[in-house]
Amino acid sequence: MVETILPVELNGAVVRKGEKIIIGPLDLSIGGTGCSILIGPNGAGKTTLLRLLHGLERANSGAVKWSARKNEVFSRQSFVFQSPVVLRRSGVENIAYPLIVRGVARKMARAEAEKWIDEIGLGDVGRYDAHVLSGGEKQKLAMARALITKPEVLFLDEPTANLDGASTLEIERLILSARDKGTRIIMATHDFGQARRLADDILFMHRGRIHERASTEDFFDEPKTEEANKFIRGDLLL
Repeated sequence: MVETILPVELNGAVVRKGEKIIIGPLDLSIGGTGCSILIGPNGAGKTTLLRLLHGLERANSGAVKWSARKNEVFSRQSFVFQSPVVLRRSGVENIAYPLIVRGVARKMARAEAEKWIDEIGLGDVGRYDAHVLSGGEKQKLAMARALITKPEVLFLDEPTANLDGASTLEIERLILSARDKGTRIIMATHDFGQARRLADDILFMHRGRIHERASTEDFFDEPKTEEANKFIRGDLLL
């Protein structure tokens, strides 16, 4: 096993849908530790960038280069979607699934999943069919399933967009705990308050490009581009 799969580097990466450029060309390097937050208007390309980094999208041109072989990269990263995906099985079995497909004995995988059920506060409800859970409970389940493998990199696509305040705080607690344990977080959000609470640095996207990258404090207090200024003020970006 290699020591780290980071940094990941984009070199002139472009993703197209038909004739339309969705993102790019992008030159970007992400390494180290902490939490990077992607913000920008709808259609800026945040989700596509996350999917490209994770391997769910392919670059039409340019390159995405990790510091390890593909099989190593895929086994050491996780992705949590805005709308949680749950399997047709119990909550415990949902959480255990990534360990089982990695070859961990089912009994050991379930035992580890039971610990996570308690960690995310689902208790006995987590032993039932996952489809009966509320939206917030499903998202906590998805977070536990992503974190049970102790990923080096965790991608999050607006994981609290559809949740109430209490559920949002619980998800943020899991994110901060993972960050503090060394998982590299790369996350998209529309919530400025959330970005301020979680981010070590901000990547501002507009029209498929990274217009600005800065520390959280510098970005919100002294944005360098007019587009970022307008976005923070709440103005429409065309």
